Amino acid sequence: MAEGGPLGLLVFATIFVLIGVLAFSIRLFSVIKYESIIHEFDPYFNYRVTQYLTKAGIYEFWNWFDDRTWYPLGRVIGGTVYPGLTLTAGTMWWVAQAINIPLSVETVCVFTAPVFSAFASWATFLLTKEVKGTGAGLTAAVLLAMVPSYISRSVAGSYDNEAVAIFALVLTFYLYVKTLNTGSLFYATLNSLAYFYMTCSWGGYTFIINLIPIHVLLCLVTGRYSSRLYIAFAPLVVLGTLLAALVPVVGFNAVMTSEHFAAFLVFVILHVVALERYIRRTLDEATYRMAFTVVVAIGTTGAVVLVGILIALVAASPTKGWSGRSLSLLDPTYASKYIPIIASVSEHQPPTWPSYFMDINILAFLAPAGIIACFRPLTDSSTFIILYMITSVYFSGVMVRLMLVLAPAACIVGGIALSAAFETLTRSIKYAPTAPPALLLPAEKEPDYLRDGQYRIDSQATQTMLNSLMYKLSYYRFAEATMDGKGYDRVRRTEIGKKQFRLTHFEEVFTSHHWMVRIYKLKEQKNKVRGKIKRKSKASKSKASSTTKRSASKGRSQK
Repeated sequence: MAEGGPLGLLVFATIFVLIGVLAFSIRLFSVIKYESIIHEFDPYFNYRVTQYLTKAGIYEFWNWFDDRTWYPLGRVIGGTVYPGLTLTAGTMWWVAQAINIPLSVETVCVFTAPVFSAFASWATFLLTKEVKGTGAGLTAAVLLAMVPSYISRSVAGSYDNEAVAIFALVLTFYLYVKTLNTGSLFYATLNSLAYFYMTCSWGGYTFIINLIPIHVLLCLVTGRYSSRLYIAFAPLVVLGTLLAALVPVVGFNAVMTSEHFAAFLVFVILHVVALERYIRRTLDEATYRMAFTVVVAIGTTGAVVLVGILIALVAASPTKGWSGRSLSLLDPTYASKYIPIIASVSEHQPPTWPSYFMDINILAFLAPAGIIACFRPLTDSSTFIILYMITSVYFSGVMVRLMLVLAPAACIVGGIALSAAFETLTRSIKYAPTAPPALLLPAEKEPDYLRDGQYRIDSQATQTMLNSLMYKLSYYRFAEATMDGKGYDRVRRTEIGKKQFRLTHFEEVFTSHHWMVRIYKLKEQKNKVRGKIKRKSKASKSKASSTTKRSASKGRSQK
């Protein structure tokens, strides 16, 4: 952004705003074609809950017992729903009323999903920019604004949890990667708050609290531990878990269910690694070995006790501490065997192959290229994107509803692939010379080096190849170094074509034992004019000496 100056900043700001406008407007066709209504059953229930929140207030909302839901049993709304969507729409309505914008609760609920789709596109830009730069970020944001998998869950009137949850998901990942790159405790705190908002919004928050520990564990195993990694993960586990426990529908499940145990286990491993690094840095070698032995002994004992407690807690649960939906993700046959009501829902069925092409379109082909681009170079942040893509592909293959989680990942890697392709194809335009060179160099014709379409160095090599600087610097004195003097190249399995030649402008300085490295230096060139003068002076001196010799011989003869 800074490279283009004010004009580049203006172009970037225009594209950035237009992406949000595109994401918002493309989801309004149902309202434009028909009217402002709410679709499906669950959105109507959420709308009714939002109406009660705006009328009765937040305290009454937490304690509300709805006798019309699940009739005749009723339902405690405050403790059984994820309040993020309701609180978000209620806050938007209260703000509109405070600044005298006369919007109804229904209108706010209808347009909540399109508004947050624009926010999700911008969050996708921030996440991708943190990994691969501004160009990839803008491309990924445009793709997310138009991907069908996300549009189906965020059209106007689709007032469900996913309307705000995808934005919270991408924002949490962005703040985690931002903290990972900067090591800032400020971003770590914001990351915990974003995770809290995600926990309030959707049950898919367990995807975050399992994916991030997997990434941290991968960094530890591959020797990528750093203080930035510690700051990115440790506050999230501590502060994020405390905040998640404040959500009534989650409560003590934040520390008692198996979905969260991976974070705690990696949290312990991270501190063990951090302690080992600190001891190695502060103690000498002998003391370090002793302290390391003590730490390993204590750590092993503590780990055995901790694992025993976890096994006891998990064994005490009929479902081994996992919820039914989580077990159906880990074991796709679990729901059909034990919980038929979950398996009966159409969105809980595995998708068909055409579903991927209908939901993410061309991204199905761009995603592999984007994953390869993430390896160039492989960083902590690009590793996280690769893990995000792989895990989301697996979960989307188990449950068609989770194609929604795959959509941002596919847009990110697809944007990275397209950006890399654009950058490669337009490099000649970006770095084209503005003026013709003052010095015209001879043209180099590639076919002159080829024989039958191949680069040959043997007797069939072209004269251009044999006289080239590359050939001469590679094979200078090569025939002398071989035992039989034939100059047989064992790597290319052929005898070189030109064996005896001299170097006019270069002088050999160093050659390694196996001739893998050869170093030359330029010879000092004599001044031609000075050389001519010296030759003339030598010639005049020789003439003068010859004349004196002749005169001396004549004198002797006369005597």
